[in-house]
Amino acid sequence: QAEEDWDDERGPGAAYQMFVVMEDLLDKLKLLDYEEEVLAKHNMKALSRHYFASSAYMPSNPGEQFFMFTIIASWLINAAGRPFEQPQEYDDPNATVSNILSQLRAFGGLVDFPPSKLKAGSGEHVCYVLDRLAEEALKERVFSWRRPNYPTEEMEEESVMEDDAELTLSKVEEEMTEEPDDCEEENVMDLEALKSRTNQSEAKLSSKPDNILESNMDSAEWNLEVERVLPQLKVTIRTDHKDWRIHVDQMHQHKDGIKSSLKEAKGYLDKLQEEIGKTLEKVGSREKYINNQLEHLIQDYRSAQSKLSEARECYQQGSGGVTERTRVLAEITEELEKVKQEMEEKGSSMSDGAPVVKIKQSLTKLKQEIVQMDIRIGVVEHTLLQAKLKEKSNMTRDMHATNIPEPAIGAY
Repeated sequence: QAEEDWDDERGPGAAYQMFVVMEDLLDKLKLLDYEEEVLAKHNMKALSRHYFASSAYMPSNPGEQFFMFTIIASWLINAAGRPFEQPQEYDDPNATVSNILSQLRAFGGLVDFPPSKLKAGSGEHVCYVLDRLAEEALKERVFSWRRPNYPTEEMEEESVMEDDAELTLSKVEEEMTEEPDDCEEENVMDLEALKSRTNQSEAKLSSKPDNILESNMDSAEWNLEVERVLPQLKVTIRTDHKDWRIHVDQMHQHKDGIKSSLKEAKGYLDKLQEEIGKTLEKVGSREKYINNQLEHLIQDYRSAQSKLSEARECYQQGSGGVTERTRVLAEITEELEKVKQEMEEKGSSMSDGAPVVKIKQSLTKLKQEIVQMDIRIGVVEHTLLQAKLKEKSNMTRDMHATNIPEPAIGAY
């Protein structure tokens, strides 16, 4: 699909460009003397002008074309000044193609196609590779194309000739238009001349001789002359194979041959038919006898086949139950594994003594804090008791000091 799109982008004539390239390549190979250096050396036929161009209307031989492509490519690479071993017929085609493409890249050629395109031995890619290598070989041999030398022609003579040609054409046309009248006149004259000639011949025939004519020739000499001239008087008609009369004669001959051979073959065919009929009757009677003898075995075979079908149905049903039970067993084993995993986790947590140690540590810490709190409570109770005692002593003192002296009161 990608190649078709690419061809559409290049244009409708892109598919025929390889024919032009192949013709140019053949001219370049002839300039490089490939007839003597390649064809004569390998005892090969000369290339046609569309040898490496692939088309549905041309015969193709991929093996021969690929071998010819490798031989010419190796020769062109060597002619271009690079050492390259000539490939053999049984070499690996992938390695040969990769070596040729590497040499082409070394010359600066553009290789934008897969190497598998060259294995077909024909196509536009093959023509491109050989044409590019031929250009490098021509550069190595310092070949240059020269401008064509066109012969100088006198234009005046051509113009005169053209004028004369026009005049002759006009004369011919006039003669053609005037010819029918002349032809009619000539035909009329010919008829009158013929009439006059026939009248003269009739007049000569009507004039009878006066005496009876007698021949003076000897009969023996006459017979000798006849024998001498007789071979030359024979008329030989060459038979034409395309004549319908010959085909009709051949058809009649073939028909007579078929009739004669059919008479002989009909007896043999009748005998053969009788023998075949007898053998068919024998085969039919033998078949009936065998069927009668093997009827009970056929019945046993049918009953065994029915039992086998029943057993297969039972087996299918049993296999279906087994698969269902296998599925249930897999689910149960999965649940069992989950339960085992949970039991292992719980057992590991129960056997672990780390929580008990933490509880003991917290208990000791609580006991220490309780002792500290008891001490603090005792200190607070002692301070409260001292405060109460002090307050009580002050109250008793105030109660006993009821008689207050007057100057003290007056001073107050």
